Amino acid sequence: MNRIDQITLADFPQSITDQVETPCYLISEDAVRRNCQILASVQERTGAKILLALKAFALPAVFPLIREYLHGVCASGPIEAQLGREEFGREVHTYAPAYTGAQMERVVRFSDHILFNSIHQWHLHREAVAASSRNIQVGLRVNPGHAEVEVDLYNPCLPGSRFGVSPADLDGVDLTGISGLHFHALCEQGADVLERVLTSFEQRFGDYIGQMQWINFGGGHHITRDDYDLELLCQTINSFRARHNNIEVYLEPGEAVVLNAGVFVTSVVDTMRNGMDIAILDSSAETHMPDVLAMPYRPHLVGAGEPGERAHTYRLGGISCLAGDIVGDYSFDTQLKPGKRLVLTDMALYSFVKNTTFNGVELPSLYTCSLADDSPQLIRSFDYTDYRSRIA
Repeated sequence: MNRIDQITLADFPQSITDQVETPCYLISEDAVRRNCQILASVQERTGAKILLALKAFALPAVFPLIREYLHGVCASGPIEAQLGREEFGREVHTYAPAYTGAQMERVVRFSDHILFNSIHQWHLHREAVAASSRNIQVGLRVNPGHAEVEVDLYNPCLPGSRFGVSPADLDGVDLTGISGLHFHALCEQGADVLERVLTSFEQRFGDYIGQMQWINFGGGHHITRDDYDLELLCQTINSFRARHNNIEVYLEPGEAVVLNAGVFVTSVVDTMRNGMDIAILDSSAETHMPDVLAMPYRPHLVGAGEPGERAHTYRLGGISCLAGDIVGDYSFDTQLKPGKRLVLTDMALYSFVKNTTFNGVELPSLYTCSLADDSPQLIRSFDYTDYRSRIA
């Protein structure tokens, strides 16, 4: 049994996964707390402030647990900012590539930090920010000029990127009113990559750091992964702060907060054969696990092996009409039968926040669980009215 199986079976015993209706996401409060404790230790050792990236995980039922440890949330626009303000209740940092006037009115109402993607956007909206009775800090997103993201779809620093200003954009600009700089260049990466990105950032924007009160290192830090170098992370943050007059530092991971903290439970509806054995699930990669197709990647499935590794290999297909709605090929010790439950791991992040109702496929239910409780807690189930309310 590999380590992912061990984690999953410890936090999601079959006695729990057998009780839920499928398809569903099941979130372990125990695993979330362990991740948050690691993040809290980084805060304690460095003085940095860590935020939850709502784009990766936005489940208010778990916010009371997370806010025991983290300083707030980062939002990607007015909708997430409102959720952060009303449900999380600590700092709200908001960034979007651009804001309309109507969006900015709402962003100002709910945000503590507002990050602009260009000088033009800042100039366009700074009066709206200044008119607020709230003490809002304003920052600029900058392009650090270095990234090591392997998948271009997720690389914010590619040539032609729409994210962030360059040093040339700041030439001759009066930065009065700007209190911080923000960069984001990581995706599921370690402290060694952050160290190299930070070097490039300082080379490009070092002349401006002394004018700032804070620097936001963005997200993509896989801090709670087993092989993550926590010592290097803390050393990198502390060294940066020491070089720059103890400047305040923020990090905004999403995945790290809920890494290995959720599973997706689905059931086999039917099996067939067309050159190979195929199992049709009551779920869909297209609508329920979109990163499986977008990344792409093959999720880990508890108790299953690589194709051909075990006696029976199946292609797991989704329930939508999309020809490519395939979760992946897996092998099993026994033949799959209708009703068989399958548990896919690491499904708290970038899963239900990306759901669609394409084809009218039902949205999965949301559950939480804890080892202190024998029963999972149903947070939300969905029906026709949820589908109908999203269309004209």
